[in-house]
Amino acid sequence: EQLIWVDKAVVSTQSTGSFNMDGLNGMKNPFMDLPQGDKIQAYYIWIDGSGQNLRGKTRTLDKVPTDVSELPEWNFDGSSTGQSTGENSDVYIRPVAIFKDPFRRGDNILVMCETYAPDDTPHPTNKRASCNKNMEACKDQHPWFGIEQEYTLFDHTGKNPYCWPANGFPGPQGPYYCGVGADRVKGRKIVEAHYRACLYAGVKIAGSNGEVMPSQWEYQVGPCEGIEMGDHLWVSRYILCRVAEEFDAVVSFDPKPIPGDWNGAGCHTNISTLAMRQEGGMEHIIKAIEAIGLKHKEHIEAYDPTQGADNARRLTGLHETASIHEFSYGVANRGASIRIPRQCEKENKGYFEDRRPASNCDPYAVTERIVKTMCLGQ
Repeated sequence: EQLIWVDKAVVSTQSTGSFNMDGLNGMKNPFMDLPQGDKIQAYYIWIDGSGQNLRGKTRTLDKVPTDVSELPEWNFDGSSTGQSTGENSDVYIRPVAIFKDPFRRGDNILVMCETYAPDDTPHPTNKRASCNKNMEACKDQHPWFGIEQEYTLFDHTGKNPYCWPANGFPGPQGPYYCGVGADRVKGRKIVEAHYRACLYAGVKIAGSNGEVMPSQWEYQVGPCEGIEMGDHLWVSRYILCRVAEEFDAVVSFDPKPIPGDWNGAGCHTNISTLAMRQEGGMEHIIKAIEAIGLKHKEHIEAYDPTQGADNARRLTGLHETASIHEFSYGVANRGASIRIPRQCEKENKGYFEDRRPASNCDPYAVTERIVKTMCLGQ
């Protein structure tokens, strides 16, 4: 370890070469235990113009809200987030879901928001509004979702995979999936912190595991019904990125972060309706899958923020993927577009897994496209 001067402040560098720029050198912030009186801090979160990055800012509330409808609307400068519409740069943010804040704790909250234009119509980057409309239209079918969010950890620069060799690559894939041991697992402290923070916040996190590529992980959120799926997954992503800050690490949701013979990252989406979960539900599962197959192009365009360009790097037919150009399905087949779990075939009911959504997808766009095809025949 050595000490160097940066902007007249002494900072410490570890063997990784990273800078701890917060000035606390990993120690607890001594001001965070100060009493807040009767005030509440609410951290408003929204999706920016990229369709895949989150922004957020804090405001003070005079009391603990008992319902999201009690929270005030707010606004931000859309010209700084890629969301300005014409000369009017104000974009409104409307609260839609409340979660407990695992970072500030106490009565402080995280607030998931939708974006609206100055004329009070959903902003062009707001995928939630139309998703919610379609979820309401098919709510009698009780669509459930469970999403498997894969991601890759990088060092503080966002350029080097977390704990990979400085001048080379780790050993080939094989021992890392669900691995145990310091030679196989990189970033478990971040993973465990994220899991616990999601549980505290009220996010419906269901599990986690190490993935095929070293420093790549997955966690699952669900089952969630309707619009709740998108709300919970986006907030889980915020919490993950915020936890990683504390470890001087960067989270990448890129669907193919490392070129070559390394697995990409997806957002496998598990789907069922009430009819599929009941006795004889396999008939409804097959019917839905075949309808989705007829809309392969439309689904691919909805499954990443670049209308399929990002996914084209991942869906090659290799590394447990199907080709982006062809639709297929099968039982227990992880090389197909859609997989029917073996247990569901055995029980003749259950759910199916769409393996095409990219890790950087917007879950509102994904789940909306699925119900439009599967439930509404659009």
